[in-house]
Amino acid sequence: MSVTFDMDGEVALVTGVGGALGSSVANAFLEAGATVCGADVVEPDSEDFQLSDPDRVDFHGGDFTEEDDVADVVETVVDEHGRLDYLLNIAGTWRGGDPIAETEADTFDFLFDVNLKTMFLASKHALPHLQDSEGAIVSVSARSSLEGGEGDGIYRATKAGVRLLTETIAEENLGTVRANSVMPSVIDTPMNRDMMPDADFEEWVDPADIAAVMLFLCSDAAAVTSGAAVPVYGEA
Repeated sequence: MSVTFDMDGEVALVTGVGGALGSSVANAFLEAGATVCGADVVEPDSEDFQLSDPDRVDFHGGDFTEEDDVADVVETVVDEHGRLDYLLNIAGTWRGGDPIAETEADTFDFLFDVNLKTMFLASKHALPHLQDSEGAIVSVSARSSLEGGEGDGIYRATKAGVRLLTETIAEENLGTVRANSVMPSVIDTPMNRDMMPDADFEEWVDPADIAAVMLFLCSDAAAVTSGAAVPVYGEA
């Protein structure tokens, strides 16, 4: 059974739009008819930018760990399009391999900046506009955020923070802005294939399938869903 959504006339902001998941989310919202604005520190002319047709997206360069950049991008999006309906917090990364006793403080700072601070700042500055449009936020947590684990505890802590901030935003904005998160396990991306060349890629989840869930969570079909952390890990 195929499902389609009509988001014509609505505006979505996707952070981390140049990555594997961000580009899939942008494509999903474009196919639904939304105007998609994308933000990233990676420019569209970079070989690391994975969105195949970046001209279809209103791109804004910016470092979302810096509040001034976030404020400028959000205000520009609203000034240019007159509204903001959806925020998709995709920006994030993984680092691991060392136990806590051997983890550098710089790694802690880096992961909390990229995974949690970006989500906090984007949500903070988008919320006044999302309240006006009665819109939605969907952020990326992780399956591993549900428990501690050897070697990547800092990453897990950042993604647990994403879940808790999502629940807080949902509670603070009952009846106006819905906020949910998705919890992937291993996503089938070029970076993950390079990092784990001997893994069974067939068990990993296609970014497009996660994007479809995020699209649903922003749609009227999920009007009664807020504060949820939705598993999207398939068999991974």
